[in-house]
Amino acid sequence: MSAPTTRELRQRPIVAVHTGDGKGKTTAALGMALRSWAQGWDVGVYQFVKSAKWRTGEQEAFASLPERGGLTWEKMGTGWSWSRAHTAVDPAEQAREGWRSIREGLAEERHRFWLLDEFTYPLAWGWIDVAEVVEALGSRPGRQHVVITGRRCPQELIDAADLVTEMTLVKHPFQQGQRGQAGIEW
Repeated sequence: MSAPTTRELRQRPIVAVHTGDGKGKTTAALGMALRSWAQGWDVGVYQFVKSAKWRTGEQEAFASLPERGGLTWEKMGTGWSWSRAHTAVDPAEQAREGWRSIREGLAEERHRFWLLDEFTYPLAWGWIDVAEVVEALGSRPGRQHVVITGRRCPQELIDAADLVTEMTLVKHPFQQGQRGQAGIEW
């Protein structure tokens, strides 16, 4: 068996994880999504914990881009990761349903670039089976890139990923009582 060519190495799909307690996980992943969009790829952004009631600056920016590849942006969650507000909808079941849809989409090669934003939370909370996720990511067909964000990423997913970045908190205005603000947090 011969060594892979440079072209083959450049086209090998990756699984990337952005985790840790520092700020910037989603922002970095959205930068990758923007670069993918610029390549003309079909991009899917799936936010697992952010409320469907919120419209972030990044979502507004993507919505204003001209049609180039496909763009899907869905919010699978019922509330922000730190509030997990009680609603009539079971958030665990909603996350599992979202994962079922994504797993089907991976098998169908629905997108070339997938961003599973704050997906580590339903994994860490035991709502979605980590081994099933690792298996689905490892057996995905084609050249689909998958980026997963969120704190407390399970070790099994870190081990399976090709690229892992840990954002480390050094200093944040929240530590001095500053509230989140437009243009910085959303």
